[in-house]
Amino acid sequence: MAAKIGWSIALIALAFPAWATAQAPARPPLTSVSHIAVYASDSAKSERFYVHDLGAVKFADPEDPAGMRYHFAPTQFVEVLPLPPGYRAINRLAHIAFNTPDAEGMRAYLAAKGIKVPARLTTAPDGSRWFSVTDPEGTPVQFMQPPATLPAVPANPLSSHVIHAGFVIHNRGNEDRFYKQILGFKPYWEGGMRDDHPTWISLQLPDGRDWIEYMVIGTPETTGIPADMSAANLGVLNHFALGVPDIRVAYILLWNGERLDGQQQAPKIGRDAKWQLNLLDPDGTRAEIMELHAIGKPCCSPFVAADPEK
Repeated sequence: MAAKIGWSIALIALAFPAWATAQAPARPPLTSVSHIAVYASDSAKSERFYVHDLGAVKFADPEDPAGMRYHFAPTQFVEVLPLPPGYRAINRLAHIAFNTPDAEGMRAYLAAKGIKVPARLTTAPDGSRWFSVTDPEGTPVQFMQPPATLPAVPANPLSSHVIHAGFVIHNRGNEDRFYKQILGFKPYWEGGMRDDHPTWISLQLPDGRDWIEYMVIGTPETTGIPADMSAANLGVLNHFALGVPDIRVAYILLWNGERLDGQQQAPKIGRDAKWQLNLLDPDGTRAEIMELHAIGKPCCSPFVAADPEK
């Protein structure tokens, strides 16, 4: 009897690793922000802002023939989409996206974690592969595997690095269960207009130094865009940031290039002690030009992870 029990235990021990691997696949790397997709009411005005003002390179959009991509680097861009027919909402954020070297592996991983995923990846004509899910508050999140042959994007004198993307949330706990517990995002910094009430929560990607920023509004029990929120305020909250080593150089480049027409902001030091310049695209989405490093002590909390390098 003892021999039979020992043999059974040995068989279970041999079988367990394969069973465990099948039930809980490893999470593929999440290396950087891929893009933020926004809706635009006037494609010509959007093109002038992203190409003339910010220096991005325009490409056709392999995801949506009606859209355009404005690249800051081979694997980072802003995707600009036309407003859907009959669209009346004030929200201009279509989705956020992250780069991964293994989109299929990420799809399988999220499925194993109980996240609703599509049955298969979408493959674009350029060879890129991706799929989309929604986070706990309904924000579409895309996981992008870049193509083997990347577009040729020369270095942008302003910035070649999308360092973060921000979006509104209500319930930090629900969002954390998705971004931190399942995807592995890690704390970077948190703050707000009040030292004792953090409403800007920065989480770095697990395998890179780009980050997302929760822009907390309302209360944890609420959802959606508040009825009294203006399109202008929502556009400030849903935003992306370009990293620069020196805001003075960036501002002079923009000013001498006559790229600041209609923009009301000047560089300022944010609550995180980083120099920044806030610009708005024609539909109000904020493009934040941000220095990579703080110049002093930030409000509210210290930085708890390394800054982007460039």
